[in-house]
Amino acid sequence: MSRYNEAKERYAKLGIDVEKAIETLKNVSVSLHCWQGDDVRGFDTDPEKPLTGGIQTTGNYPGRASSYQQLMDDIDMVLKLIPGKPKLNLHASYAIFEDGNWADRDKLQPKHFDKWVDFCKERKLGCDFNPTFFSHEKCDPLTLSSADEQTRKFWIEHGKACIRISNYLAGQLNDVCIMNIWTGDGFKDVPGDRIGPRIRYRESLDEILKEPYDFNKVKPCIESKVFGIGVEAYTAGSAEFALSYAAFNRDKCIPLMDNGHYHPTEVVSDKIPSLLSFFDEIALHITRPIRWDSDHVVLFDDETKEIAREIVRCGINRVNIALDYFDASINRVAAWVMGYRNVQKALLYGLLQPVEELKKLQDEQNFTQLMVVQEELKTMPFTEIWDEYCARCNKPKDGQWYQEIEKYERDVLSKRT
Repeated sequence: MSRYNEAKERYAKLGIDVEKAIETLKNVSVSLHCWQGDDVRGFDTDPEKPLTGGIQTTGNYPGRASSYQQLMDDIDMVLKLIPGKPKLNLHASYAIFEDGNWADRDKLQPKHFDKWVDFCKERKLGCDFNPTFFSHEKCDPLTLSSADEQTRKFWIEHGKACIRISNYLAGQLNDVCIMNIWTGDGFKDVPGDRIGPRIRYRESLDEILKEPYDFNKVKPCIESKVFGIGVEAYTAGSAEFALSYAAFNRDKCIPLMDNGHYHPTEVVSDKIPSLLSFFDEIALHITRPIRWDSDHVVLFDDETKEIAREIVRCGINRVNIALDYFDASINRVAAWVMGYRNVQKALLYGLLQPVEELKKLQDEQNFTQLMVVQEELKTMPFTEIWDEYCARCNKPKDGQWYQEIEKYERDVLSKRT
């Protein structure tokens, strides 16, 4: 008997259908963020200028993508090494301009993403989208919450343009497009007016969401953040603001949580069932915060596993999953692959849980056995199931993919200037 079949039998004794878990995971979309490949620089502004919006990429590992073709090549390398059903996730700043066809962010059109559409079609990928409300000369430094009407109008028009682009992506790729709205609007020190920027932000969102779209195909999201670099004292898009907006506009948008965007003592795994008690679906950015929203590469760690367990328990089709991290201190392609594979591992781990038994033990208040079962699950032969899953997706197992990264670094990345 193979090691996989032995492992499958052990899980079966716990009432877990391994085959069902594998087939389920093969059809769960996880969105792959394009900005890991070039340190969130994009193509529409000077890539040598620093990021704004309270975010920061640290490190200077060689091989950063500096053109759309290099970025596409790197994404292709990632796709060779990750199992499952990936989607692409684009920021508006990754518009592709050719023949002097540059447009500012308020004038972006679907045609500026045609090359990305072709890329996705050839690889059978869906595509999510994000307006880019940072790293631009018209951040004053506020955007949608700015007191300057011309500034605010510019960014409202950018948001509307992104709705049109998201409509286009959804139609061309025949897949739902999650369009996430996040701004880094805020203040470094104690503000003199907290409600004013939030009312302006709310009114800006109202204007953006007046742009026509099919809510079955385009899912605008509102994402919060507790603080960022240079906006330590106040962010307009706080957790309460974003969640309240989504709750009062349920026919227009859904909430999005990023597990790096809360106080370090808060855990998103506990927030998922809270939101899904009220919303039909939510969106989620998975990252790894260390003391703040540092966006480290996602690991197969306790909180990532707990997030995945809650996704499975609450309904795996009710959570739109995406990655959001950026690390320039290590090989960027390896960072992409590691994070994606670790999220896949966590989801498989969650699918290999005896959910009904755990619920029953809790409802019976049999907390001793509940602890015993949950602890003993940690030493089940998970690796054998993971290896089989990778094999069925025709992707390398653990221990087999990093050699491909090393070769790609020698042959491609090391030759970039």
